[in-house]
Amino acid sequence: MLKGGYQGKVLRVNLTTGEITKEELKEEMARDYIGGAGFGLKYLYDEVPGDADPFGEDNKMIFAPGPLSGTSSPCASRMSVVTKSPLTGAVGMATSGGHFPVELKFAGYDALIVEGKSEEPVYIHIKDDQVKIRKADKIWGMETFDTQSFLKHDLNDQQLRIACIGPAGENLSKMACIINERRAFGRKGVGAVMGSKNLKAIAVRGTGTVQIADENAFKEARSAMLKHMKESPVLYPSFSKIGTPMMVDAINALGMFPSENFMTTGEKDYTPDIGAEKSIEASIASEPCYGCPVGCSQLKLVRGSSKYIGALSDPEYETYYSFGGQTGVRDLDSIIAADNLCDRLGLDTMSTGVTIGFAMELYEKGLLSKDDLSGFDLKFGNHEAMYDAITEIAYKKEGLGELLADGSRVLSEKLGKASEDYAMHVKGLEFPAYDPRGAKAHGLNYATSYTGADHNRGYAFQEIFSIPVPYAVDRFAIEGKGKLTKWDQDVRTATCDCPTMCAFLFDMALPGTALENTANMVNAASGLSLTPEEVERVGERVNNLARLFNISAGMTRKDDTFPKRIMTEPIKAGDSKGQHIPQEDLDAMLDEYYEVRGWTKEGVPTKEKLQELNIKLG
Repeated sequence: MLKGGYQGKVLRVNLTTGEITKEELKEEMARDYIGGAGFGLKYLYDEVPGDADPFGEDNKMIFAPGPLSGTSSPCASRMSVVTKSPLTGAVGMATSGGHFPVELKFAGYDALIVEGKSEEPVYIHIKDDQVKIRKADKIWGMETFDTQSFLKHDLNDQQLRIACIGPAGENLSKMACIINERRAFGRKGVGAVMGSKNLKAIAVRGTGTVQIADENAFKEARSAMLKHMKESPVLYPSFSKIGTPMMVDAINALGMFPSENFMTTGEKDYTPDIGAEKSIEASIASEPCYGCPVGCSQLKLVRGSSKYIGALSDPEYETYYSFGGQTGVRDLDSIIAADNLCDRLGLDTMSTGVTIGFAMELYEKGLLSKDDLSGFDLKFGNHEAMYDAITEIAYKKEGLGELLADGSRVLSEKLGKASEDYAMHVKGLEFPAYDPRGAKAHGLNYATSYTGADHNRGYAFQEIFSIPVPYAVDRFAIEGKGKLTKWDQDVRTATCDCPTMCAFLFDMALPGTALENTANMVNAASGLSLTPEEVERVGERVNNLARLFNISAGMTRKDDTFPKRIMTEPIKAGDSKGQHIPQEDLDAMLDEYYEVRGWTKEGVPTKEKLQELNIKLG
């Protein structure tokens, strides 16, 4: 019996029938999948057919925090949302922080499953045991910040925590995200799935608490965790003051900061214009997630004589890349404003910026004309055109908006004319802010991650930060990268995506103790008795289950690949000069990766591996 950490209930809301049910959370589910992404993947695999239409009634959305959410564990106010992605056709898993995740726990639930489709716009209102489906006709069409403000006033509860979509989700842009406060469940088009269900928002208010099974053991585990955080040479001295934008300088120094749709990586230095020093100048305050002592999220305000004066936002490193280096833009004010606009309209900043950068290259190559782009002069470095294109995309306006609204892969499919050679995505998901040619395990993760080109599923901190855990590596070598990638993916899944814990903390302070830390914290909170090895096995189980779902969705080894540019064009300058990943190197890494995973040469989990992980086919 679960004694704490978990609330013991799963809330299920069917938007087609209006039926609302509450189910018991089984101890076996908690032990085998822990929570968060683990719960989401398990429900998705069991209940959603692989060939389901992402916008159809058969698709479901599973919102799940973890057993540490709502406790005094630092940096644990995280939640995963899992669905079938309309952008990739694969598993769509996104995470977010803030206060919304713990509020669902305080309301008494370990997961929320949304299924079916409403005939009219609605939102879900959860107040502890009271759950209602309400009409959303007054807020349909609103931007995300206005939606949150309106619902708090309309329901007379300023303590509500709200996750909602903006116009992009309503218009089914496959790049649409879900916004709660200023946080995003970004990427994979999860906001479009909400829009397809006519679900505008989920408003939650919880007045309960999360019990702890063993208070003394929990305090001891928490103290050990805080000690490692304080000992980190980066977490508090730099990261808490600058946040992820500090990575502009670090990745530029490695010669891996992508620029101009990955054409000029290593050739141009963006740090003087959008690096850490400039970022600090724009910062006015930090905005921590619930229970976070780090406060890496830095609010930035555009001041002076800029045309974007007054724009306020908290762009992460990935947004500095997507609306900076990727588009050739060196104007930090426009990046802050673009981040603000994307949040208000409900667009993922990474996919949106990368798609605009892709369109810029096509425009400069003559594969897109000004007429195609509604008169926009979409040249690299044109921050005004970049900013204005965002609204066109969110509303799917005729011309540029319709052309770009569904991401890079769809744009290349519409154009043909060899444009796919320049589309920077894997499985339909646009590239993150690290050129994989300069870090081969990081790149292999892009190719094999169950969500597509997603740095957060198996971040190779060994290559990026030179941290020798579990051992030191040469970032340019291909040998051993299959084994390393499996470890990174499994451990990150088990220690970040499932408990749920902030991945930044893992990279900066806990890589060497993450498995032990997770076991100790989860056991003390819940009464479970997981070993560090069993925690790692949870990550392996989740990654195998995700692979099975993707196979059922029609994916094969051929989908574990890179764009032509990554495989045929070496980086021309900088500390990663001469690096690329030719097909033979990718094949060698894939062969090793599949072998250490216990999969066939075609990347299919074997019956023996599934039996070992206690995964039942059905």
